[in-house]
Amino acid sequence: LQSYVKDQLEEHRKSDAEQYLKNLYDLYTRTTNLSSKLMEFNLGTDKQTFLSKLIKSIFISYLENYIEVEIGYLKSRSAMILQRYYDSKNHQKRSIGTGGIQDLKERIRQCTNLPLGPSIDTHGETFLSQEVVVNLLQETKQAFERCHRLSDPSDLPKNAFRIFSMLVEFLCTEHIDYALETGLAGIPSSDSKNANLYFLDVVHQANTIFHLFDKQFNDHLMPLISSSPKLSECLQKKKDIIEQMEVKLDMGIDRTLNCMIGQMKHILAAEQKKTDFKPEDENNVLIQYTNACVKVCGYVRKQVEKVRNSMDGKNVDTVLMELGVRFHRLIYEHLQQYSYSCMGGMLAICDVAEYRKCAKDFKIALVLQLFDTLHALCNLLVVAPDNLKQVCSGEQLANLDKNILHSFVQLRVDYRSARLARHFS
Repeated sequence: LQSYVKDQLEEHRKSDAEQYLKNLYDLYTRTTNLSSKLMEFNLGTDKQTFLSKLIKSIFISYLENYIEVEIGYLKSRSAMILQRYYDSKNHQKRSIGTGGIQDLKERIRQCTNLPLGPSIDTHGETFLSQEVVVNLLQETKQAFERCHRLSDPSDLPKNAFRIFSMLVEFLCTEHIDYALETGLAGIPSSDSKNANLYFLDVVHQANTIFHLFDKQFNDHLMPLISSSPKLSECLQKKKDIIEQMEVKLDMGIDRTLNCMIGQMKHILAAEQKKTDFKPEDENNVLIQYTNACVKVCGYVRKQVEKVRNSMDGKNVDTVLMELGVRFHRLIYEHLQQYSYSCMGGMLAICDVAEYRKCAKDFKIALVLQLFDTLHALCNLLVVAPDNLKQVCSGEQLANLDKNILHSFVQLRVDYRSARLARHFS
């Protein structure tokens, strides 16, 4: 048996680590199975120790440095899987965090939205691959299985941790984190027109990969370390890497939302006319929403759908709440730039009713409530001067700061002529 094992292993020991590890696992498994069958025979009182010693003598020279071969193989194999993928995309990996002036510029751009030169055009490529992830996880799964079988019980947790560290390095740092950095660098500045917002696609794929990574952690690593001090080290390492990536995801989502609001600003600036709310001929106005409103609502609905498709669970509501609050702030500030005739005020009410309809798509109570209040505020643009006080103390406006109510009333063209300031003195 010893010479057979030697023949099978020595052939690949130096030249083919993958085959060597497969053969070692296979031979060791078959030998221990044989040992279990031999236990059924009467081989003396201490047959278990006797058989264990025999197996040890056959495999000792291979098991002693098993983990070094495993880690070496895993490293080169993982690097090759990644390189193949980037080659297939004709992509030369950028060095991330090199500490140069370019890196400093990118950090400032990411943290402040300052336009320090153009963002990198990723042409819609997320640089995340399900196939790469599955291949890396498959290699690691097999390594965990070999580690379980071939490690000395006292070394098992330590060896399993080394394999896990390889997975973190290649899957999390070299693949996911790199894609996040590249995605962040590809987000345009918030004042770009017609910006393509691919970062949400990165978010969607990264979330899927996190789930797969977590599943492997629980299914294949946990059983090997659950009763050892290495457990807390592994949990901490996983927590740190996920938190580090979540910071980048949050930063990217925040800047993507800024871009969405920037795009809405462009639409409003291009489409909204001063005469929309102060028409020259008050008697010849078609009371419906304005062109600017139609275009903004169309854009917002697409973005809401995009967010729903990119996120999962509570993240959807968190991001939509943030987008909804910023959308409301934009429309609120936009309406304050105009002065309103009576018919113009009616048009503003129609616009806000349409924005409110759009806000329903968010399915977030706070966002709808904000637009309900804005709709009530717009009534102050058209209400008869004598009824102003009554409307201000109505259910939806009674709790608002007096200055907010006053700021809306000041937008009326008859503010001075009808002496409306007296209601707020």
